Amino acid sequence: MRFSNLMRNLIVGATVALVPAASFAGVFVSVTIAPPVLPVYTQPICPGDGYLWTPGYWAYGDGGYYWVPGVWVRPPQVGLLWTPGYWGWNNGVYLFHAGYWGPHVGFYGGVNYGFGYGGSGFYGGRWEGGRFAYNTAVVNVNRTVIHNVYEDRTVIVHNTVYNRTSFNGGSGGIQVRENEREASFARERHFDATVEQQNHMQMAHADRGNFASVNGGRPQNAAFSRPGERAVNQQERVAQGVRSGQMTAGETRNIENREESIHNQAANDRAANGGHLTAQEHQEINQRQNNVSRSIYNDKHNENTQAHPHAEAQHGGGGHEK
Repeated sequence: MRFSNLMRNLIVGATVALVPAASFAGVFVSVTIAPPVLPVYTQPICPGDGYLWTPGYWAYGDGGYYWVPGVWVRPPQVGLLWTPGYWGWNNGVYLFHAGYWGPHVGFYGGVNYGFGYGGSGFYGGRWEGGRFAYNTAVVNVNRTVIHNVYEDRTVIVHNTVYNRTSFNGGSGGIQVRENEREASFARERHFDATVEQQNHMQMAHADRGNFASVNGGRPQNAAFSRPGERAVNQQERVAQGVRSGQMTAGETRNIENREESIHNQAANDRAANGGHLTAQEHQEINQRQNNVSRSIYNDKHNENTQAHPHAEAQHGGGGHEK
């Protein structure tokens, strides 16, 4: 029996090494290690009509579990809804079942991701013809910008207790199984995550601050309004670093110059491609933002400090970055 368990762990470990961290089509495996609990965070406001919310989740890659921030995205076509991925305990290991687009929301392990994903189905909105109508009782939408809205609080009564457990089955996991209706949805035609979602995941994996081993299960940037939107968050991190005295004037200028260069590159790329970025351009922008993110972290944790940080930071107003 001990030999059998050893062989199983070796096979699973080899599987982990072979599965690419950014793959949506495969299954992520973690040997006997449960994913962290879901962090509590505020949903960013919907950036525009036609965007659908995809909740954040713990993925697994080199270095362990890392947080993929929740984000508003456009579906690959009208009428599709997002079924989130989930972790499930199976025969001694945790398996990640990848999310997908389809005409209905299927089984996602009973995990309460919030914002309409209470563990079964989706209550954050619905398709009405060719437009998506948002349930403002559940999702964060600016009514002055988006008018195709409604409010239905009855669908969220059973979600008043927020369960942060992030996996199904096993010790301490959510003990629910797929019902017949969800099983029928699983047989429908599905679409993989969009290129934007895949780039978003790659960006999350490249940012050291997203790893549970670094953030203790409390990611600083738990959600974004759009895939790849990091400039605002990083500007806030720089501002906090200036207030606390963790970043010098020279370090701040360096970051600002690099951010301006990235902004100009993105603007030029969009102008050359009818207002859009290609997949390769997205990856280049994300990589440059990843590099800036690491520089901000290093600047705030090195020995270089500002001699006279702002008064509010001296009295604890600057906060703390992990």
